[in-house]
Amino acid sequence: MNTIGKQPGLIRALGPWAAAAIVVGTIIGTGIFIVPANMARASGTVGLVMLAWVIGGALSLFGALSTAELGAAIPEAGGTYAYLTRAYGPVWGYLFGWTYSIIGAPTSIATIASGLIVFASFLFPVIATSLHVFHFFGSANTFTFTWAEPLAVVAIALVTLVNYFGVKLGGRVQVALTVIKIAAVIGVIAIGFFLGKGAAANFHSAPASAQTWRISAFLTGMVGALWAYDGWINLTFVGSEIENPGRNIPLSLILGVVLVGAIYIAMSAACFYVLPFAKALESQHIASDMIARATGAGAATWMTIVMMICALGSLNSSILTNARVDYAAARDGLFFRVARGVHPRFRTPANALIFQGILASIMALTGTFSQLFSLYIFLMWIFYAVQTAGVIVLRKKEPDMARPYRTWGYPVVPIFFILGAAAVTVNLLVQSPFRSTIGIGVMLIGLPLYAYWRKRIPTQQNSQ
Repeated sequence: MNTIGKQPGLIRALGPWAAAAIVVGTIIGTGIFIVPANMARASGTVGLVMLAWVIGGALSLFGALSTAELGAAIPEAGGTYAYLTRAYGPVWGYLFGWTYSIIGAPTSIATIASGLIVFASFLFPVIATSLHVFHFFGSANTFTFTWAEPLAVVAIALVTLVNYFGVKLGGRVQVALTVIKIAAVIGVIAIGFFLGKGAAANFHSAPASAQTWRISAFLTGMVGALWAYDGWINLTFVGSEIENPGRNIPLSLILGVVLVGAIYIAMSAACFYVLPFAKALESQHIASDMIARATGAGAATWMTIVMMICALGSLNSSILTNARVDYAAARDGLFFRVARGVHPRFRTPANALIFQGILASIMALTGTFSQLFSLYIFLMWIFYAVQTAGVIVLRKKEPDMARPYRTWGYPVVPIFFILGAAAVTVNLLVQSPFRSTIGIGVMLIGLPLYAYWRKRIPTQQNSQ
């Protein structure tokens, strides 16, 4: 990797528990409490929803198995940025870094922060009070500004501050939040099965129509599962800060995805066990409706607190890991210089954290993140597929590279993941061609900047 100037480096301060907490804590956010109903509406039957969880989990596991080889062999800051650079050259690493830093990370962080505040508004309704209504191009396009937007910015700022003061502190906070959220989610599952007064008959939904059984409908339903599973790759972004990465990165990735998959399947099963399928189809907050049916409406407060804890854990891990992509690209001279630098005392990518926090705050204030999130899924899964193909490329390109872990089931597992990712992205392109095209356009806009930044790198570093 190219470096510019001599600056303090990041330190390996994240142990195995912190690494595992990042995987589980990033994945389990707000999705599992909402998407089962969306998946049911898209797929049409409980059976297809559960199949989507299984296939989505298997696909995510295949991605984790493949990424584990790269993470163990190339434990560097930025994860995917470093892998693509090594496998295909700097322009591919740059395209990921640019796209993720400008769209992916800020949108994801803003979405999680907004979700956290939306949950808080249930306990404090004043948060949803309208402060001003903005009209864009006539009354048809409006944006209602409430206390939720500035409070989301406050949440982003506070969590960014925690991670500014040290990766070890951020890791400890993540472990604590992850333990609490796992215990809480398991508690919700237990309530559903043991207090929910459900019925096995609820699993037998009405036969799906011919439209429902189309592969495109199933893939659309599976997008919800993939969104809920998304986040396992974030561990690799802090690869240069993980102790014994050859062991801890593969172990945390694989066990983390398996644990989350089991929790998700059990959670969905509990929801459909308690709620009749027709009720589940109408639900906007299926987990809350399940708890309300099981123990009464008074339990909604408990469910809200659980969801807030999960959102806070995801926000912390997202802010902790995502800033490393900005830092890695800026360190190599292929991103805005303001994102360079490691704090001499706290040994964190302080400038990248602040830069990321500003972009995420702007996204949260504009309220456009819900529209941009589909771009995140579409673009990131393109890079997931290219990264996984990099496992095969590097096996041929650098056969003697030290690989503490080798992908189980190679080359079948990577190939299956690539095919699955291709199916998902093509389906999203067909379903949302306008947004997908915008996403590709934003990615390609970065190429002129790449040419500019590449010219600024000193000649002697270009030759390395």
